[in-house]
Amino acid sequence: MEKKKKFSLFTAVLSVICVVFVAEAAAPVAAIGNSQFFWWLFLLLAFLLPYGLVSAELGTAYIGDGGIYDWVTKAFGHRWGARVSWYYWINFPLWLASLAVMTPSLLTMITGKTFPFWLSLLLQLAFIWLIIWISFYPVSDSIWILNGAAVIKMLLAILVGGLGLYVAFSKGMANQMTLKSLLPSFDLNSLSYISVIIFNLLGFEVICTFADDMENPKKQIPQSIIVAGLVIAAIYIFSAFGIGVAIPVDKISTSSGMMDSFKLLTGSSGGWFIMAMAFLFLLTLFGNMLSWSLGVNNTACYAAEQGDMPRFFAKRSAKNDMPIGSALANGFVASFVVVLAPLLPNQDLFWAFFSLNLVMFLLSYIPVFPAFYRLRKTDSATPRPFKVAASGWLLKVLVIVPMILIFISLIFTALPLSLDAQTLAEKLPVTIGSVVFILLGEVLLLVKKIKKN
Repeated sequence: MEKKKKFSLFTAVLSVICVVFVAEAAAPVAAIGNSQFFWWLFLLLAFLLPYGLVSAELGTAYIGDGGIYDWVTKAFGHRWGARVSWYYWINFPLWLASLAVMTPSLLTMITGKTFPFWLSLLLQLAFIWLIIWISFYPVSDSIWILNGAAVIKMLLAILVGGLGLYVAFSKGMANQMTLKSLLPSFDLNSLSYISVIIFNLLGFEVICTFADDMENPKKQIPQSIIVAGLVIAAIYIFSAFGIGVAIPVDKISTSSGMMDSFKLLTGSSGGWFIMAMAFLFLLTLFGNMLSWSLGVNNTACYAAEQGDMPRFFAKRSAKNDMPIGSALANGFVASFVVVLAPLLPNQDLFWAFFSLNLVMFLLSYIPVFPAFYRLRKTDSATPRPFKVAASGWLLKVLVIVPMILIFISLIFTALPLSLDAQTLAEKLPVTIGSVVFILLGEVLLLVKKIKKN
């Protein structure tokens, strides 16, 4: 029998970077203005640090495919575990759909050709089902894709940051740096971006579901989280700084991404450089979706095996034991969303789908922090190869502060806090969609209870 390939520490670090680091993250956040630097630094300390420490302790104490579902279930029982697994899973096909709708425009940049509607739809579906097909195979078989995507992500972010600094030094600063501009305004516009930054810092728990593919998970999980966390923080700040000093704030919006930044910095919408960057960016989308699909599928399948997700999600491949039921469900939902998209009101489809996915994703993390605190108190006998050196009030701060930030993010992402027509048009679909998916999760819980009785 062929020996199963295992992750080295270097590979584990690159896998964390591939999962957590989002190359296009810095551009939308730069729309805040100079106060983005405050928010990056504040959230790296107030959210990323405690979240990374919590994930490292729980991930090494409770090793397995369950991830955050397993942690919450052990702390609060199956009802909360079922909710977490539902929110955690449903966010992925929505996110997959949001990236799929970007595919035709990226291919237009690469080829210079504009695609008719029917071909654009086929390209979106091809993106979705290629991800699904690759996720049928073990993560160790796809490690070269994860490693390559991580390297390309870092390269793109460093390039956009370096190009921004070059433009700022050669042509002057695009936005005036003053002490006042660096301080947060705490207005609706500024606070609405907190959720985007937090989203770009999530994903450490995914590496915990790869434990079976590691040489020494109890050491590699905390080491990879710490090393990758430092690398990710440094690159985010560098790329954000480059964009912030070179591109005027009024030219950046929430839908602006890496490619918009390259176009604005070079003053060109075509040419070999833009084509090359679009191709590399498309590769990072594949790597990002693949890494997340493997973690999400493991968690959803494990939850289904415990009776907390629909039975279909528990279906595994007879050939390699991979969770193909949850993978197929991802493909079905994402395909339905992109096919339905043309019928929706004319708006930024990427941002609409992304916002809805963001709400569901953040909801899944709310119980994780109190679960960490509860398990520290009620299950102290379980060995913790990595243990956060905190107790008493400091331990409570590590739990409460990230939860508060998630609640704030949910409010500003899902609720229309202004009643003007533009805000209502942007937010109401997200509000309604979030309520629908939450109620659907509760219906599944009710059906499960009825069957059990």
